[in-house]
Amino acid sequence: MLLNLERLEFLIAQYVSGSLPEPAHVLIGSHLEMQASAARLARVLETMSGEALEDSRPLPVSSRERRLAEIFMSPPLPSESWPAIPERSRFPVALRAYVGTDLPNIPWKTRLPGFRQHIIRKSKEVEASLLWVRPGRALPHHGHHGLELTLVLEGEFHDHRGNFDEGAVSVADETLDHRPVAGRRGPCICFSVLFAPIALSGSTLRLFGDIIGI
Repeated sequence: MLLNLERLEFLIAQYVSGSLPEPAHVLIGSHLEMQASAARLARVLETMSGEALEDSRPLPVSSRERRLAEIFMSPPLPSESWPAIPERSRFPVALRAYVGTDLPNIPWKTRLPGFRQHIIRKSKEVEASLLWVRPGRALPHHGHHGLELTLVLEGEFHDHRGNFDEGAVSVADETLDHRPVAGRRGPCICFSVLFAPIALSGSTLRLFGDIIGI
């Protein structure tokens, strides 16, 4: 879990600097909404960044008058229009705006017995989706060809690294092979951002059992 925490702290630093891709930015922003300790870390990093900026030496701007004229002549930026967030939304504000609807309205699609998915955005570079897993259900043992971020929205899951409950983020990459298992208190609902496909691994017998959900 220590390595996962170190990677998560690095992602929070990238969030503060504004360098994360949009779905990862939404996921980390939602994590900060759900976990006060993570939000405190983000505020510390923001303060440190501000102090570093204040202490930096200003550099002269070449062609100052021309650049100012170009700025004033440029068209105004379009105003952002965010949907109203219900007071009792089951999603964090950042995620609710990204998805465009609330949890009860998600059009789930069954991928395996006891495992449902709703793809929010998908491109060649990234797939952002919501996952619903039946209580006690294990997902097939798998590895990763790249980075996968998973934020637990409701319920919990565990693997050999430990337990991930509401608000926790699992950071997985090429170094991780695991078999996530949903907790038994209720369904495990997650927001997943996948930057590369997963690869099934482990014994054929165990994979078969996990795929059919026994």
